[in-house]
Amino acid sequence: MNELKEGVSHHMPMLTKDQIQMRDPFVLPHEADGTYYLYGSTDADIWKAKGVGFDAYRSKDLVNWEGPFPAFRPTPAFWADLNFWAPEVHPYHGRYYMFATFKAEGVCRGTQILVADTPLGPFIPHSDGPVTPRDWECLDGTLFVDDEGVPWIIFCHEWVQIKNGTVCAQRLSPELDHANGEPVVLFAANDASWVDPVHSNRHGTGYVTDGPFAYRCDNGELLLLWSSFRQGKYAQATARSTSGRIVGPWVHDPEPLFDSDGGHGMIFRTFAGDRYLALHTPNSTPDERPIFIPLQERDGRLSV
Repeated sequence: MNELKEGVSHHMPMLTKDQIQMRDPFVLPHEADGTYYLYGSTDADIWKAKGVGFDAYRSKDLVNWEGPFPAFRPTPAFWADLNFWAPEVHPYHGRYYMFATFKAEGVCRGTQILVADTPLGPFIPHSDGPVTPRDWECLDGTLFVDDEGVPWIIFCHEWVQIKNGTVCAQRLSPELDHANGEPVVLFAANDASWVDPVHSNRHGTGYVTDGPFAYRCDNGELLLLWSSFRQGKYAQATARSTSGRIVGPWVHDPEPLFDSDGGHGMIFRTFAGDRYLALHTPNSTPDERPIFIPLQERDGRLSV
């Protein structure tokens, strides 16, 4: 690890995004070292194979990426061995917290919080197992800190359990190691007029919620990115809080931001102040790749 900390990593290959198989990309711009860190679901088969861990990449220009670096690898005692999905890394009170989805046979899928002292890790478990409700099938937890400084997890209660998937929010402890209080349902998938049902042999017909990500606009409006399906294709959309608070109420923009078989997005700003939407496309394994789309914001409205 000392080699990495000193930046002497000449043995690492440089890659472009089209060489990186990744779902659910998440970019952390780290001003302290002028570096962008890229995380995502990086196992070759995130659906059926045993979970390996999460890899991270780093770049100075968003074009050439160094890696992969093993940001998280489970110990033999780790509770989960399936569905290592959607890691996000958030700076919080001087450390780096990874929110990531895990599952084991006979155990509900959930978001656990990991921690590290540097953006590359290694990340180790911080919460005692998932912070999402233990009897709910949950995924895609993200961090939101409200105007009072209270941390929340925003996550999806999955359609495979409840048919009409929901996006929920729940307060976290100040230390981010457990949930406080009961989850609040923000909205259901079919509240949005553009969403179409999906069909699976195992779970039947239902409506998907994926990948929530909170974004505060320049004018103070609070948006929530999330994904579902439209005419059989994965799509990226936005909802907005009419109160400006995480509990809503939430109204849905009538058209998705992106509906060309890509989604699970997040918004980041470059060191120069430009906004980008990061998402993966296409939605099929092993072809998914991270892409960054320039984003315009005007009066609380986003456009690509």
